[in-house]
Amino acid sequence: MDDLTPAGSPDTILVCIRGNSGCGKSTIARTLRHRHGRGCAMVGQDHLRRILLRERDKPGGLAPALIAQNVRFCLDHGYHVILEGIMHSARYRNMLTELRDAHRGRTQFVYLDVSLPETLRRHETRPEATEVSPENLRTWYAPHDVLGWPDELVLPETTTLEQAIDRIATAASLPLTGRDNDLLPR
Repeated sequence: MDDLTPAGSPDTILVCIRGNSGCGKSTIARTLRHRHGRGCAMVGQDHLRRILLRERDKPGGLAPALIAQNVRFCLDHGYHVILEGIMHSARYRNMLTELRDAHRGRTQFVYLDVSLPETLRRHETRPEATEVSPENLRTWYAPHDVLGWPDELVLPETTTLEQAIDRIATAASLPLTGRDNDLLPR
């Protein structure tokens, strides 16, 4: 994949939240989307890779291209996008770089820097704890897998949910105006 075709508009916002399994990415992404309200799409790596493709996260897989295609589609149709997933830098850096470089609007990358002990503690509280063993988490864990970009927002494990929402929304200039009724279909 090598697509530098412009995506989105100067008004669209792309927020990419990365981190290890169980560190809180999905909770933060759902909360940001809910608080923004309509006009904000959420693209989840797990949904596209594990559910739609049923593909293992491996070099040469289709998931990065499918993720990029979904993000571009939403941006091109005027949606802000919250992209969330582990997206290890070794396999996803090229795709993430292309999205960053092609997006005409504001792009904010966020990495949740959570230690393995804290990841294991948080995992015990998730429904997935019955499906994914602590040993799996240890095997998948990649310490401090930041992209190293100057504007990447790295949040330590001591960051609360509210602090994360505030810092990400501020850094991305994502307005948080959503109300509960924004979640209901019309």
